Amino acid sequence: MRINRRHWALAAAPLALALLTATGCESTSSAPATTKPTAAPSTSTSAARSVARVCANPAAGPAKAPAGAVTVDPAVVGDLAAKTKSSPPNTTFWLRPGKHRLDPDRYAQVIPKKGDHYLGAPGAVLDGRKKNQYAFTGTAPDVTIRYLTVQGFVAPQDEGVVNHDSADGWVIENSSIQNNSGAGLMAGARQQVRANCLRDNGQYGMNAYKGSGRITGLVVEGNEITGNNTGDWERKREGCGCTGGIKFWEVNGAEISGNWVHDNRGTGLWADTNNNDFRIENNVIEANDGAALIYETSYNAVIRDNTIRRNNWVEGRKAADSGDNFPYATVYLSESGGEPRIKARTDKIEIYRNVLENNWSGITLWENADRFCNSPANTSSGDCTLLVKKTASCAKPAIAKAPLYSDCRWKTQRVDIHGNRFVLDESVVKCTEMCDRMAVLSNYGTYPDWSPYKGEQVADAITEKQHNRWHDNAYVGPWKFVAQDQSRVLDFGQWQAAPYLQDKGSTLDLQAGG
Repeated sequence: MRINRRHWALAAAPLALALLTATGCESTSSAPATTKPTAAPSTSTSAARSVARVCANPAAGPAKAPAGAVTVDPAVVGDLAAKTKSSPPNTTFWLRPGKHRLDPDRYAQVIPKKGDHYLGAPGAVLDGRKKNQYAFTGTAPDVTIRYLTVQGFVAPQDEGVVNHDSADGWVIENSSIQNNSGAGLMAGARQQVRANCLRDNGQYGMNAYKGSGRITGLVVEGNEITGNNTGDWERKREGCGCTGGIKFWEVNGAEISGNWVHDNRGTGLWADTNNNDFRIENNVIEANDGAALIYETSYNAVIRDNTIRRNNWVEGRKAADSGDNFPYATVYLSESGGEPRIKARTDKIEIYRNVLENNWSGITLWENADRFCNSPANTSSGDCTLLVKKTASCAKPAIAKAPLYSDCRWKTQRVDIHGNRFVLDESVVKCTEMCDRMAVLSNYGTYPDWSPYKGEQVADAITEKQHNRWHDNAYVGPWKFVAQDQSRVLDFGQWQAAPYLQDKGSTLDLQAGG
């Protein structure tokens, strides 16, 4: 399931958070053009927000074993797995300070029972030593892991180290999951991920994917998510769409709040394929190589009160330097929109009260005319929209008529962008063009030969007929606007005028902001 952004068609414990408040101003104007943004939070007064500084200030676990807990000895290899196996469900395990090891076999993981609790003492580390593939596996629900460092495991691509089998109801809090291959975490239904350091994992900090069924009720709150995708998988498998600080697949109902998502190689947060009912708020998303946020072939979301800065410098610049004039943006909605027929807390995608500062471009709304259910150009393999039960039904002649003509498409529709502040200082981003775009567009439909969406009809729809609106925003800097197709680059007056009629009530100050 890969993303296709091109313009042509291709085949519940207390939450312990350490907060640092950003208040001053940081200049990067002397940095060379290829300099990656620093990991420290920038501090413009227009984008001040506290961040969850978990990795530098991890919370400490209990120094003594809780009453009734089974004590795990780091001097005994395999002690944690053995005692888990011999204990009944709902056991609490207290890991002593020190480096805990599993047996050297690559499948010598811990297999919890229902309701088991794992608590790390200060300095407790579970180390896979680059020998074990997984730390915690199995389908037992309602497992809790707190105050534990999990590192050095070598999960294969697309697999995870903690909750490998996407069991339901797990709680992972106040832990450091770092320096592993694959994903640090997988996710199941009702999973709570709070106040963790998800750092320097080979593919994802977390891969929210469940092979059997959708994930519901996911909470990701107050985590620091940084340095992930050390394996640079998009380079190994170009266009794979298989990386991110966190990647979400078919999640129905998610609270993503108060996280510091920074310095990941690639995208910060990426929701891909039939996600629905997301609330993404009060996060600081900065200095990621690619987009801060991608919401792709998904539905119904609220994106509000986030600070989004200095993202997409690497990937945006690379595309521009190659001569590609597609408006690669820091918030990218691809075939995603509001759909009242799908139950959620909202029936649109609403993006408001965010500050976007010195990113490579702003917000792009995109819809690939050739990407629909049963099309060879659908990069989400055999998936179909949530409105169609059988992918095969999206075929001629039925697809050319209602309701399939509409329902076989993931549509970028009902997107409401308002009350945001967009700041661009080209001397900070080190660019003179292609870093200054807002966009709503599609390509010219050409493929496959039986497609009912050929020509400009999708471009016309996304631009003028699908209720996508910018309004009451504040722009600072030399912003440009792209509408309908990427050849139509507009100034602010043209963007506001007919036929586009965008950004009613908005203001533009051409003076470079900082």
